[in-house]
Amino acid sequence: MHYLNEQHIFIFLLQFFLLLGGCRLLGLLFQRIRQPTITADIIVGIMLGPTLLGRLLPSIHRYLFPPDAVQQTMLETLAWTGILFLLLETGLEVNFSNVWKHRKRAIKLSLSDLVLPIIITGVPIFFLPAPMTEYHGSRLLFTVFLATIMTISAMPVAIRAMHDLHILKTDMGFLIVSALSINDIVGWIVFTVLLGIFTRSGFKPVHVISVVFATLGFTFFCLTVLRRLSDTVISWIKERFPEKLGLSITFISLTGLACGAVTQRIGIHSLFGFFIAGLVVGEAKELTEQDRNVFSKLVYAIFIPLFFANIGLKIDFIESFDLLLVCFITAVGMAGRFIAAWVGATWAKRPLSNRVPIAIAHTPGGEMHLVVGMLALEYGLITKRVFVSVVCGAVASSIFLGPWLSLAIRRRIRVDITRLLSEKSIIPELKAEDRRGVLEALCKTASEISGVSLDMVEQAVYAREDLMSTAVENGTAFPHGRIEGLRRPYVLFGRSTAGVEWNSPDGMKTRTIFLVLTPQGDDDIQVHILRALSSVMSDKKTVSELLSASTAVRMTEIFEEKTKQLTL
Repeated sequence: MHYLNEQHIFIFLLQFFLLLGGCRLLGLLFQRIRQPTITADIIVGIMLGPTLLGRLLPSIHRYLFPPDAVQQTMLETLAWTGILFLLLETGLEVNFSNVWKHRKRAIKLSLSDLVLPIIITGVPIFFLPAPMTEYHGSRLLFTVFLATIMTISAMPVAIRAMHDLHILKTDMGFLIVSALSINDIVGWIVFTVLLGIFTRSGFKPVHVISVVFATLGFTFFCLTVLRRLSDTVISWIKERFPEKLGLSITFISLTGLACGAVTQRIGIHSLFGFFIAGLVVGEAKELTEQDRNVFSKLVYAIFIPLFFANIGLKIDFIESFDLLLVCFITAVGMAGRFIAAWVGATWAKRPLSNRVPIAIAHTPGGEMHLVVGMLALEYGLITKRVFVSVVCGAVASSIFLGPWLSLAIRRRIRVDITRLLSEKSIIPELKAEDRRGVLEALCKTASEISGVSLDMVEQAVYAREDLMSTAVENGTAFPHGRIEGLRRPYVLFGRSTAGVEWNSPDGMKTRTIFLVLTPQGDDDIQVHILRALSSVMSDKKTVSELLSASTAVRMTEIFEEKTKQLTL
C-alpha cells in the first residue's frame, strides 16, 4: 500500500506553484494580446514537460515530475477535478429555458453544425493512411470519434471573442450562443453514450439499450425533478442567507458531484453528469449573473489551468508532432465547422451579412475540443500523434478567431451613433428604483419620439430582456428590441445616479442605460449600433463623465467627443 509522505507533499506543492504561477503569468500576457488563455496553459505544460525541460534538463525534470505513481496521481486528480468543474461551469452558462425560446433558428443552425461536420470531416479522415495516424484498430471507430471531436465548437472561446468585439449582447450574438449551447448538450450526450458503449463492453445490443435508456432516464429526472428541487434550494438559500454567496457555490458543487457519481455508475462518463448538473442549477430563477461569474472565476483561476498544463506534461509534442497531419486536421476541422454553420445560418434565413460572422464564430476548437480529445486518447481511440494534431488545431483555430471575426464585422456598414442621439432622446435622471420602472420610462419616451405605440415598444423590449440580461460591466445596460414597421433606428439614453439592480455579471448596479430600437429584420444596423455604444462605454472615464454631466446637452457633447476619438 502506498502512503503520502513529506516528500510527496513538498513536490506536489512545488508542482502546483510552478504550473499555476506559470499559467497565470503567461495567461495575463495572452489576455493583453486578446488570445485564449488555454494556449498559455498548454505552452506552460510543454515547457515544463518532456518536450522542453525533459529534453534540455532531464535531471531537473525527473526531480520536479518524478515517475512515481503516488506523485503522478496527486497532480492527475487535481487536474481532473478541474475539468469536471469546467463542465459544471459550462452547464451553468447555458440557460436552457432562454435558449429554447429562441429554438426555431437556433435548432436549425445547431442541427446543421452537428451533422454536416461529421460528414465533411469523416470522409477524408476515413481515407487517411494508417502509417500517418499510427492507429491500427477499427477504421470506422477511429473515424467516428475523430470526426466527433472535430465537430465541437468552443463556446467559451466564441463568447470571449464576441465580448471583445462588443457583439455578444446583440441578437446575432444570442443566436450564436443558443446554437452552441444546443451543440454542447447534444454533443455531450452523444459522445458520452458512445464512449460508455465502446469502452465498457464493446457493441452489444443489450448493453447499448441499457446505457441509452439509463442516460435518457437520468436526463429526464434532472430536467424535471432535480431542476425544481434546485430552484427551491437556491431560492431558500437566497432568502435565508442573502449575504452568503459561498452557500450557493457549495450547493452547485454538491449537485455536480452527485450527478457525476450517478452518470459514472450507469456507464457513461462523469463529465456528462457535471454538465447536466450545471445545466439544471443554471435554470434556478434566483441564481444571479454574479453567482455565475464568481463560480466561473474560481474555476478558471485555479483548476482549469492545471488540466491544460497537465496535457503538456504527459506528451512529448516534438516526438509526436506531424506537420502534415496538423495542417490536415486544422484545415479540415475549421472548414467543416465553417461550412456547416454557414449552411445552418442560410437555412435559418439569417441575412447574408450575418452568415459569415456566424460561421466564423463556430470555427474555433477550445476547451471542449481538448477534453474530448484527451478522453479519446486515454481510452485508446486515437493515438498521441493524432491528439497532438488535435491540440495544435484547437490552438490555431482559437488564435485565428479574433482577427477573422473582427475583419468580418468591420467590413459591414458603419453607424454614427451621434446622429441617433439628441436632447429629446436623453433622460438626464431616471427616477425609477428598479429595472422595470427604468424600461417603462425609456419605452414611453421612445414611443413619443418614434410614433410607435407604447405597447409595441414594450413588448419588443421586454421580450428581449426576458431572454438574457442586457447588462454588461461598468454599470451599463443595453436593452433593445426590433419592431415591425419602424422606419429607422432610435437610440435613447437614461441615467440613474443611484443605480438599479440589473443582474449584471460584476454585480454592480446599473446607472447608464441605452435603449436601442431597430426595424424588424435589420440585424446589420442593430449589431453596429450596439457595438459602437459598447465601445464608447467600455471606457470607465466615459462612464464617469456621463454620471457627472449636469445637462442633456453636455451628455450629447460627451458622446460626440468619444465617438470621434474611436474613429480617429
